[in-house]
Amino acid sequence: MRQVLFVIALLWATATQAQDSLRLAVTTSFHNSGLADVLLPEIQADLGLEVQLLIVGTGQALRLGEAGDVDAILVHSRAAEEAFVAQGYGTHRREIMYNDFVFIGPMNDPAGISDATDAADTLQRIATVDAPFVSRGDESGTHNKELALWQAAGLDPDNFGDWYRAVGAGMGAALNTASGMNAYVLSDRASWLNFANKGDLALLFAGDPVLFNQYAYLPVNPDLHSHVKSDLAARLEDWLTSPHAAELINSYMIDGEALFVFNAEDVS
Repeated sequence: MRQVLFVIALLWATATQAQDSLRLAVTTSFHNSGLADVLLPEIQADLGLEVQLLIVGTGQALRLGEAGDVDAILVHSRAAEEAFVAQGYGTHRREIMYNDFVFIGPMNDPAGISDATDAADTLQRIATVDAPFVSRGDESGTHNKELALWQAAGLDPDNFGDWYRAVGAGMGAALNTASGMNAYVLSDRASWLNFANKGDLALLFAGDPVLFNQYAYLPVNPDLHSHVKSDLAARLEDWLTSPHAAELINSYMIDGEALFVFNAEDVS
């Protein structure tokens, strides 16, 4: 009888573990990259953990964390992330991987940005000829980076004409709009490489160090929201910073080009 009870308890524990779930807010750029389709099945297999993604811009992801509507966040806007932790909404910030932002535009490149010297020169060239430019306009990490780049170039989008179009949507929608308009757009490299509707667009400028794009993991603070699954968030963090995750992230490629570089540091 004891053996039967032991087997029943073991089966119950296994089933409970398999049903563990965690809510993770991620950016549209991360989702559009396709990497989630690689990582989530491996997380399920290794941890018995179902990761439920809420796919939003960085600003909305942080607001979900502030409200305790998710257990953890994976985003890419360092200043906003550090403010989130400093205000007590997150327990800490852990860097996971990076790629870079790139400028996409029409193959005929009417603004000549392929000859630009840096990101500021790229935007100045676009503004000088009033070339169509699509902005995400959604308080995402990409949108925040774009606004910072305009400011560094000495330009203010609030003063732009109709050539500047803010779509208030995710990376995929912004790229689709740019493809339809044959316009310039700032994208993360991973979303661009995984984007199917390229049309007459091409990657025209990259490589300026200011276009570095770091992704970080932030567990939501259980002291503010006792219902968040901090134990599962910690397990997921351990997995995301593991050698297995590093191998999967570094080997994820499209057409022979890597989309992300793992750079999590061991803090044990």
